[in-house]
Amino acid sequence: MTSFTERMIGAAKLDVRIYEEVEADTGANGQAMGVVLLASFAGGVGTAGLGTSSLSSFVIGGIVSLIAWVTWAFVTYIIGTRLLPESQTRADVGELMRTLGFSTSPAILRILGGLSGVGPLIFSLTQVWLLVTMVVAVRQALDYSSTLRAVGVCLIGWVLSTITGIGLALLLLGSLGGISLPPNGS
Repeated sequence: MTSFTERMIGAAKLDVRIYEEVEADTGANGQAMGVVLLASFAGGVGTAGLGTSSLSSFVIGGIVSLIAWVTWAFVTYIIGTRLLPESQTRADVGELMRTLGFSTSPAILRILGGLSGVGPLIFSLTQVWLLVTMVVAVRQALDYSSTLRAVGVCLIGWVLSTITGIGLALLLLGSLGGISLPPNGS
C-alpha cells in the first residue's frame, strides 16, 4: 500500500493504479477527507493572500467544501449508477467519496493563489486540473470503459453540486451576517 502523500501525488498525476487502490481501500475514507480539508485550507490561504478572505469565510469555505464533497459523491453515485451506468458499473458511495476526495489533490496548489500576478492563473489552472482528476476518479470508481461517459457524469454532477454549494454558502454567510440580502420589492 502506498503512503498518504504518494496517493495524493499519484492522484494528481492521474495514476489509475492509485485511484483503483483508493477505491478498494475502505479504510481510506479519513484520508480522502484529509485531502479535501487540506485542499480547502490551501484555497482559504490562497484566497486570503489575495486580500479577499476573512476568518468566517475561511471556516465556512471548509464546511462548504466538506458538504460539497459528500454531495458530489452522492449525486455522482446516482447519476453514474442509476442514470448513466455501463453494464459493468458496480460502485458504492464510499468508493466515490474516496476517489473524488483524492482527486482534489491538485487544489493544494491553491495555497499559492495569493502570489502577486499569478494567483488567479493558479486558481484557473487548478480548476481545470481538478476537472480532469475528477473524470479519472469517476471513470475508475464506476468501472467505466468510456471516458466520455465519465465526463458527462462529472459535468452533470458539477452543475448540481455547484448549485448546492452556492446555496449553502449563501445561507451560511447570511446567517452569520456576512452578507445582507435586499428586502423584497427592492
